[in-house]
Amino acid sequence: MPIRLDSSSLVTIYGGSGFVGRHVVQALARTGVRLRIAVRRPDLAGHLQPLGSVGQIHAVQANLRYPDSVQKAAEGADAVINLVGILYESGNQRFDSIQAEGARAVARAAKKHGATSLVHLSAIGADENSPAHYARSKAIGEKAVGKTFPEAVVLRPSVIFGPEDEFFNRFAAMARMAPALPLIGGGGTRFQPVYVGDVARAVVAALDGRCRPGEIYELGGPDVMTLRDVYEKVLEHSNRRRLLLPLPFGLAKFTAWFFQLLPSPLLTVDQVRLLQSDNVVDRIAVMEKRTFRHMGIEPISADAVIGDYLQRFRPRGEFAPLGG
Repeated sequence: MPIRLDSSSLVTIYGGSGFVGRHVVQALARTGVRLRIAVRRPDLAGHLQPLGSVGQIHAVQANLRYPDSVQKAAEGADAVINLVGILYESGNQRFDSIQAEGARAVARAAKKHGATSLVHLSAIGADENSPAHYARSKAIGEKAVGKTFPEAVVLRPSVIFGPEDEFFNRFAAMARMAPALPLIGGGGTRFQPVYVGDVARAVVAALDGRCRPGEIYELGGPDVMTLRDVYEKVLEHSNRRRLLLPLPFGLAKFTAWFFQLLPSPLLTVDQVRLLQSDNVVDRIAVMEKRTFRHMGIEPISADAVIGDYLQRFRPRGEFAPLGG
């Protein structure tokens, strides 16, 4: 059910201080709603304050592994948004506790405290039968949300790009250091990169009634590209030349096993498993009108954005012209 997008409404956003979160906060702050940002470290969420007017944005402590804190953050909220997710496991941050049980805890809190709307951010490829733990936990989380809060809108984006992304930026950083980039599985895996600002616009659409309650929407950008295409765009915009070296999935998993021992791994075995399946909007979602188009959103292409933030990786500096 839609809510009034003005100062009469309070929206709780779990994970509102991260990459996607700050764009969602900015998009919602423009509508005038009051925002409660539920994060593990409220003292590190000060960067959100300039995105709204005085007193509009307030950070509170909540940790999805502790249901009591999740419940408290939902008190009095007209709508709840869950953006919390992890790309790899580290310490107490596990896929099941964050993306499965954590999603359930948020849905229970939203239902208990009478929220009108719940928007849950998942991912294309969520599948309980996936070989990747990440995708399985996302699917379990979706199922828990649907069972607890049947009217919830679930958003499944493809890989998300933007100035602070972990996609184009990561590959550009690799190209700056390595003489070659690995075409895992031959580089044929397909992606449909989606701009983070468009994901934020989809969240607003879910709250103002442009999405059907209880549905799963798949979000992809206007362009489908393979891993090889992604590398070529990164090299083009960072003004570098690198070998593109085919790497079979088996060897990639072996290599990733060592990488995942690092504090911030470049690649994990689970991520290699994800690369064994395409990450694009399903044709059924298109047929059933569960995409950007049916929210009235025209997504932005990667080419229109990534050049602005990949230029810092150019060998002669960000102000050097391409080819210079």
